[in-house]
Amino acid sequence: MAVTIIDVAREANVSPSTVSRVIADSPRISEQTKRRVREVMNQLGYYPNFQARNLAAKTTQTIGVIMSDSTSLAFQNPFFPEVIRGICVSAHASKYGIYFSTGGTEEEIFQEVVSMVQGKKVDGIILLYSRVGDRTMKYLKDENFPFTMVGRPYQYEDEISYIDNDNERITHEVVEYLYNLGHRKIAFIGGNLDFVVSIDRLNGYQKALEKLGLSYSEDYFIRNDVIKTNGMKAVHQLMELNEPPTAIVAHDDLVAYEVIRYLEGLSVQVPGDVSIIGFNNHALSAYVKPPLTSVDISIVELGLEATNLLLEKIQDSEAAVEHYFVPTKIIERESCKRITTKKKRE
Repeated sequence: MAVTIIDVAREANVSPSTVSRVIADSPRISEQTKRRVREVMNQLGYYPNFQARNLAAKTTQTIGVIMSDSTSLAFQNPFFPEVIRGICVSAHASKYGIYFSTGGTEEEIFQEVVSMVQGKKVDGIILLYSRVGDRTMKYLKDENFPFTMVGRPYQYEDEISYIDNDNERITHEVVEYLYNLGHRKIAFIGGNLDFVVSIDRLNGYQKALEKLGLSYSEDYFIRNDVIKTNGMKAVHQLMELNEPPTAIVAHDDLVAYEVIRYLEGLSVQVPGDVSIIGFNNHALSAYVKPPLTSVDISIVELGLEATNLLLEKIQDSEAAVEHYFVPTKIIERESCKRITTKKKRE
């Protein structure tokens, strides 16, 4: 027969309500009583029914985590395990569980979020992306349901709590870094412009070129859909230009790995013929050939701080809207080199 709260109360010589308060870690119960009751719980093998307790308290002690793609596809990107690691650290510290979305399309993800909200399956939600015109984000905002975002919202920025990197600024710094290495012909590859992170990085690239007196050329920009569907041909055309780039900014490390593979197939050396830099600083970036220079965007911290913001909103529905950027840093490795401009003979 299963051990009940009454059995624990009888053995500990306290009332069942006292046992319940010990389980809830109530400050009204002395530490001495808590220790005695917990010892009895361990001796008898009693495990509190947190699900029933949460139902009574109208809480699930669970947060929903929504990715931009199906779970199986998302986990192919090293970004997601890292950001989820940060979420888990914060959630575990506050005794919260995690409910992952499993939808495979935008519509399926939207319907799953509606089910989470209407079915009261979670206390709050973290969106691990920011998409242009995202109906899921608008639904959560309109429902006044607790949620936070990893990424700057495309709309309603002053009404939504979020954590992000200053993607425009750091991309500006990346271009300046390459410029200071002597590069003047700098290309930009990848980035789905349905997502705000891609828009911000492209804007940072373009503004940096303008500031440095370099002209922007569409020939130096390969879009995400092109690199995915016909990457080898696109990179080949890029390197066959009359003035091919001497440096490439890749939207993230995964794109950089892919581009390096294409360049290798074209017998173009990195960094001998062209330098390349990515974003995210995945663990693999130190071990690819050549080791990739990349921007560390503090992925774990993104997840941790987004969860902290969400828990504040869950605990206080009147909590102020907050948003801030976590630190970023260029990690120099071997995929970028300094070049010198040959002086013309007089």
